[in-house]
Amino acid sequence: MTSPREAVLAVLGDAGEPIHWTVIQDRALRAGYLDPFEEPDVRGTVLRALRALVAEGLVVKTETGVYALA
Repeated sequence: MTSPREAVLAVLGDAGEPIHWTVIQDRALRAGYLDPFEEPDVRGTVLRALRALVAEGLVVKTETGVYALA
């Protein structure tokens, strides 16, 4: 399992386009980047990671709930 931050960055990098946070969460789970047994609040974890990455300028919010790499 990778960190939530690494998982979000990996999913956004693979996508190559803006995607909704629910898609980011789904792809991170399917790829095995996040383990729901290790991280029971996957939703909160993904959203916190996205907020932190936006604050750092690594990710941009393109519209409500949609994010892309900066």
